[in-house]
Amino acid sequence: MPLASIGSSFSSFFDAVGDFFANLAQVNWLALLLGMAIFIGYLSLRAVASFNILRAAYPDEEIRYINIWGAYLAGYGFNSVVPARGGDVVRLFLTKTSVPNSSYPAVASSFFVEQIFDLTMAIPILLFAFTQGAFPKPPDFSKLPAFDLAFFASHPRFTLFVLTALAIAALAAFALLSARVRRFWDRVRQGVTILHDRRRYFREVWLIQLAGWGLRFTAFWCLLTAFNVGGSVKNVLLVLGVNAVAALVPFTPGGAGVQQALLVKVFAGTATGATIAAYSVGQQIAIAATTFACGFAAIVFIFRFRSFKEVIAAGKEARTAPAEPRAPA
Repeated sequence: MPLASIGSSFSSFFDAVGDFFANLAQVNWLALLLGMAIFIGYLSLRAVASFNILRAAYPDEEIRYINIWGAYLAGYGFNSVVPARGGDVVRLFLTKTSVPNSSYPAVASSFFVEQIFDLTMAIPILLFAFTQGAFPKPPDFSKLPAFDLAFFASHPRFTLFVLTALAIAALAAFALLSARVRRFWDRVRQGVTILHDRRRYFREVWLIQLAGWGLRFTAFWCLLTAFNVGGSVKNVLLVLGVNAVAALVPFTPGGAGVQQALLVKVFAGTATGATIAAYSVGQQIAIAATTFACGFAAIVFIFRFRSFKEVIAAGKEARTAPAEPRAPA
């Protein structure tokens, strides 16, 4: 069954790729380019929020926004083409090197602050998507041609076991770290310093992310128009719901398999099957190519690396390098 599911997933995905290239002549390139420009604007505002979170955590350090922007774009671009969210590691290393005297626990916990807004938006969007009739119900996910989503949906007990095991492992790791390194929790709390000032968090993070969400909404409207599906409030919210589900199963780059399968299901009847298939793949290709190109430019021109491989190697070297001795007080 897993092999059959994987085969079905790949067959469905490559059929959609074929539809994408067959429909290239009908793509509205102006809407596509505008959508990609707006999408980069959305990521840039997300980087502003990250910059403000780090400034609150390290008020005495000089932090350059261009470096935080570059780290954000590099991580997002890498995630677009590599599975299992490897870009998060790239972003963590580049951000840590961009903030003088910072620590990995503090920088990692600062990323968590960004997820608060995402959660407040994802829940109502998913509720809307599931009430529209077009969005499949969770039990029906097992029937979709996306092997990762179908596998977990078909094996709820195994999924619950995996989630429980991950939670226990995370708690055990935190307990071990807190016992061995007392300063660990202080550094974690340092990364979420901005949450102690709710007005500042709302002003410098939540509202900025809301503005970014507006750009993201507009970008997907342009993409729906570019591929002749039709931009509308309902359609964009359904796409955002698909993205929220895909983010939970990061086993393919950008959740590509899950997105493609869900988009075809959600928009069935809205346009021809070939048009929907072309959109489902074309959107992912456009976002992946644009963000990867921007991320690669960032590591070359901002961080002076020649490849993502160099970034990963530098990150491993930094993690294994012995800490510099502290000067006596």
